Amino acid sequence: MTLADHPVGLSIVVPVYRGAATVGRLVEALSALRPAGGLEIVLVNDGSPDNSGDVCRELARTATVPLTYIEHARNFGEHNAVMTGLRHARGAYVINMDDDLQNPPEEVIRLYDHARLGGWDVVYTRYAKKEHEGWRNLGSRFANWVADQLMDKPKGLYLSSFRCMSAMVVREVARYSGPYPYIDGLVMQVTQRIDSIEVAHYARVEGRSNYTVRRLIRLWLNLATNFSVLPLRLAIFAGAAMGALGFLLAIFVVVEAFLSETPSGWASSMTLMLLIAGVQFLILGVMGEYVGRAFLSANGKPQGVVRDVVRAHETADRS
Repeated sequence: MTLADHPVGLSIVVPVYRGAATVGRLVEALSALRPAGGLEIVLVNDGSPDNSGDVCRELARTATVPLTYIEHARNFGEHNAVMTGLRHARGAYVINMDDDLQNPPEEVIRLYDHARLGGWDVVYTRYAKKEHEGWRNLGSRFANWVADQLMDKPKGLYLSSFRCMSAMVVREVARYSGPYPYIDGLVMQVTQRIDSIEVAHYARVEGRSNYTVRRLIRLWLNLATNFSVLPLRLAIFAGAAMGALGFLLAIFVVVEAFLSETPSGWASSMTLMLLIAGVQFLILGVMGEYVGRAFLSANGKPQGVVRDVVRAHETADRS
């Protein structure tokens, strides 16, 4: 399909959380862009506790480009918010970017043109230097390493949240209705026509990162348990390894009983018991995570609940 087959050439989806101080400047910068086929902006307020909702509604009222504001009923998570935005995007290509101005708006056209002119389904961005805290950079590298082990992704590809996807990929990704989406995992299931370009990365203009250690761990679990059975296989290997170790120790105990009159000490017995118990609980925990997610999915835990949708032209008609 060509640009002419879509209402706009480019949709820009922005999940908003604690972004009241920056989203206005982002929308202003994006509105000044002139991509081929035109653009629209989709803002998804993911239950932000500040006044981001009021700011976004005012942006919809004064928008100079097509703008859709979507409000979640509560906080569901960044990937869930992006999924909601993708379902409302109408562009031939869709760029997802954060609301904190760390993703430079001036790089949007270059990312978009690289995807459409190169015939790529997905183009990720990579950074020569990331202006994040050290622990956050470490967490990102760990998440990418986990993705290398669990997903069928091009080797060395950096998975960033500043990405451009074709309408075909967006359509297929948006089909996923489970409560624990991981967009990069869904992308890898759709296409391997993927490229990346290097862009600038700026320091935060306001506040601090919304990602905490807890949120990063939740993201890793989404990646590990939604798109791979490798953790279950590792649990099997761990159980087999402990079984082999137990068999060898049993032989050792029998031999010791014949060769020595002194019984084995408590230290070795307790060490073995604690080791086996630890591995058993690890295996149960992995299985429990899979069962729990399957249970919540089967019981219809929502991926996101939309409270309201405001479109710029509708707001203009009311005024």
